[in-house]
Amino acid sequence: MASMTRYVALLRGINVGGHRRIAMADLRALLGGLGYGDVATYVQSGNAVFTAGERDPADVAEEIRAAIGAGLGLDVPTVVRTGAQLRAAVDANPLAVADPAGFLVLFCSGAVDAEGLAGIDLARYPRERMAVVGPHVYTLHEQGLRHAKLPALVARHVDGTTTGRNWRTVLRLLELAEG
Repeated sequence: MASMTRYVALLRGINVGGHRRIAMADLRALLGGLGYGDVATYVQSGNAVFTAGERDPADVAEEIRAAIGAGLGLDVPTVVRTGAQLRAAVDANPLAVADPAGFLVLFCSGAVDAEGLAGIDLARYPRERMAVVGPHVYTLHEQGLRHAKLPALVARHVDGTTTGRNWRTVLRLLELAEG
């Protein structure tokens, strides 16, 4: 029997402002149709946890993106992490989380230009902080995510897709992945 792995899929930019609508029941059905098991979704913003044979998360992400395109007619960039990778991302967080709703983890599918990000003058964003750890960028926003400027800047320094989740969502997804 092949080794089974828990995965977390993070879909970028769906169900935001009434655009690119995907019902979570449709997403669960689509993932089940791909042969993934134990599929669960969390909130309406495109988070899914499932089990499948051990594969490269980037390949899983591309398979999901292609299936959404073919089945739902939408091009939805997707980032996938294994449960173990998500645990490592949580454990590697170097910033204090005072308010989980104002703390964002940016999950990047490609290489992060850490040198380019280090060149950003953070003094221009005094109510925001940022730390880069591997393929994740942690951002703190004292005035809330509505006024956040750093996530858009980070996206310009990543070779691939970037999608963010607040700390509360990250911890809940980890709980689902490990549960």
